[in-house]
Amino acid sequence: MIHPTAIVDAAAEIAADVKIGPYTIIGPGVVIEAGCVIGPHAVLRGQTRIGAGTRIFQFASVGEDPQDKKYAGEETALVIGQRNVIREYATVHRGTAQDKGETRIGDDNLLMAYTHVAHDCVIGNHVIMANAASLGGHVEVQDWAILGGFSIVHQFCQIGAHSFSAMGSVIAKDVPPYVTIGGHPAVPRGINTEGLKRRQFSPETIAALRRAYRLLYLGNLSLVDAVASIRELAESEPELTRFADFLADSNRSIVR
Repeated sequence: MIHPTAIVDAAAEIAADVKIGPYTIIGPGVVIEAGCVIGPHAVLRGQTRIGAGTRIFQFASVGEDPQDKKYAGEETALVIGQRNVIREYATVHRGTAQDKGETRIGDDNLLMAYTHVAHDCVIGNHVIMANAASLGGHVEVQDWAILGGFSIVHQFCQIGAHSFSAMGSVIAKDVPPYVTIGGHPAVPRGINTEGLKRRQFSPETIAALRRAYRLLYLGNLSLVDAVASIRELAESEPELTRFADFLADSNRSIVR
């Protein structure tokens, strides 16, 4: 299952059924769980764990040292969950000692060609990063978010669950859950209605999220007052609690 031209360090832990393509390099400390397929010319380094059923395509670089000038060779980690797809030329870096020392990717995510996940990022489940979307360090991307092609996310931003960024978005502030954004700099464009329908959100929930969006962006309210009003709506529509909690916890402020 391992091509004879692949270079696999004896200290790597590889499940018996893993397929590794020609000229791929697997370093010490790498753990690859069952059912994974690693394409040709890929490089996996560092304390990197690849969850079961994940596929990594040719020329991807996974578990490389962080692009942080403070990094001084500390032992840090990358943890990737199950059933992820990491396409050609994607780059995923380990964490830094200045943060939690770990970059983490959940389950069932798609990282398309040329995407970049920087040090200390946290990606949830069912996230899609389209071609050349890039995350700065310490970014959090919550479940079911979609980043359009060539979207760029500033360090320390949070991308809320079920949000959607249009192609070429430049994101320098937090993106609330359920919201569609676009532009340079990114601005809100409405609720991600189509995405929510595909995930079988009820019409009542979508209508409530639209009301919350109007309170936040069209109600001439301060952020504090908008959050208070959305919490009142959440008494009859629990999904709005996630929306309000995200707004209240934002450190970089939100796209507006």
